[in-house]
Amino acid sequence: MQDTKTLSLYLGSDGATDALGRALAQSLTRGDVVLLSGPVGAGKSHLARAFIRERLHRAEDVPSPTFTLVQTYEHEEGDIWHADLYRLSHPDEVIELGLDQAFEEAICLIEWPDRLGALVPKDAIHLALSYEGEGRRAQVTYLGRPALAESLQKGLHDA
Repeated sequence: MQDTKTLSLYLGSDGATDALGRALAQSLTRGDVVLLSGPVGAGKSHLARAFIRERLHRAEDVPSPTFTLVQTYEHEEGDIWHADLYRLSHPDEVIELGLDQAFEEAICLIEWPDRLGALVPKDAIHLALSYEGEGRRAQVTYLGRPALAESLQKGLHDA
């Protein structure tokens, strides 16, 4: 049985949040799901933008999916789905969006994951952002993945 690990990282600037998003982009593959939680303005969409731009290797316009609910980005190694579930009223709406299928076939970045209810993938990476001083605190919780913590810490160190 795999152990749950938690990594706590202080992000002292927007640049550090970008670095975490870029490092995460280099660590994930098709079928990975990242659950982004935290209060409004804590940096969920900011981190997702950095992730998507790094993964696509270009300065892509990455709007918040607050009103569209889902933005998708095609990539040869697996599409990226960025979802903001804040406006959902019931977990069944996740299935209507096709997210259950995307969890298996794409890399998914999910804001407001509490709206998933029982549909949360068991091996999802939980990334909670909170305010701390002039920056943010990122708590990353995951199963297994021994190289993930090293990759994320290295990405922040190299920033």
